[in-house]
Amino acid sequence: MVLKQPHVHNAAVIAMRLVDIADTIDLTAAESLWARHARTAAARGRLLSAPPKAMTFGVPPVELTLEPLSIDILGQPVQVAATARLYEFGVVALALQVPADDLPWVDFVARMNAVDATLGLASGTRIWDEQVAHLADALRPALVRPSVAPLHEDYLLALVQAMDGVEGTSMLHEEVDLVPLLSGESRRLSEQARKDLLRQRFSYYTDDLVVLTWDRAFIYEPRNDSDVVDILEVANAQLLELRYYDELLDAELPRMYDLVEATRNVANPFAARRYADLARHLYTLVAEVTEITEKVDNALQVTEDVYLARVYASALELFRVPHVSKAVDRKLAIIRDSYAALYEEASSKRGELLELAIIALIVVEIVIAVIRHV
Repeated sequence: MVLKQPHVHNAAVIAMRLVDIADTIDLTAAESLWARHARTAAARGRLLSAPPKAMTFGVPPVELTLEPLSIDILGQPVQVAATARLYEFGVVALALQVPADDLPWVDFVARMNAVDATLGLASGTRIWDEQVAHLADALRPALVRPSVAPLHEDYLLALVQAMDGVEGTSMLHEEVDLVPLLSGESRRLSEQARKDLLRQRFSYYTDDLVVLTWDRAFIYEPRNDSDVVDILEVANAQLLELRYYDELLDAELPRMYDLVEATRNVANPFAARRYADLARHLYTLVAEVTEITEKVDNALQVTEDVYLARVYASALELFRVPHVSKAVDRKLAIIRDSYAALYEEASSKRGELLELAIIALIVVEIVIAVIRHV
């Protein structure tokens, strides 16, 4: 089959960077601070096409409109729209929308790859860092325990509303070569690699199409009312936050083992206090992580919209969110077991101390009785 090279109209390339900027964000305070800083009102995020009862944000994020940027793409300065979303569990999702109107398909693919080269890990860190620093300065009072070395996730989307010569999407992935756009590769991939790359395809109507990969997505939506962009943002935010707590617990477990060993090696009749203090520390850690991970899990609530639910579930699976979530749960279970063991140990030590006190009292009474009879 001869692949077509249509013209792309009303299109854009959206570069996302999600950053874990704090433990949590006070969204109400952030709205007020932003209104004073930027003199523009912040808005609470909402899904465009999905009915509120079908799919909704657990806690709607705060949407901020940032100053437009001028970025060199393929040697030409391009005006780029910039936005940010603040999630209650401490993530800021930055999005830079690069226009890509009236381009041949080959040039559209080249623009997608150029955006990746410009805003990706290799050379785009400065641009993103400046945006994060600007937001952190403006919103600092609303950031609860700001991150010292924040983690981040990147994602790239091609959003197209119209293509010449393509009437429906049932054959789009066969008539138009999506592989170079989704893979970023200029060399031809093997048939197996091509099949794997195009495996996650979704359509609701005959004229729309979504194709997901690990770090890129293609969205063809002629009505421009798709919530898929928002869904992919939420899935990436969940991955980022669970990664943060997975790494936090990775660092905490060896420290916990060392503290437990040090506490057990203390030959002190009052060691029960040490056990109790360590148990309280572990309990606080488990409570904090559990509370945040529940907020992450409930970031988007899906009930009736089957199509968006399928896209969302596939994105979570593709990004390995359930895998990271299970790893966090396993580590929390280890800490809970350690807490229970320490609590039992503390109770045992208190019992031993009480027994020693009773024995001491008995000895004192005996000594007093002997002295009286002498």
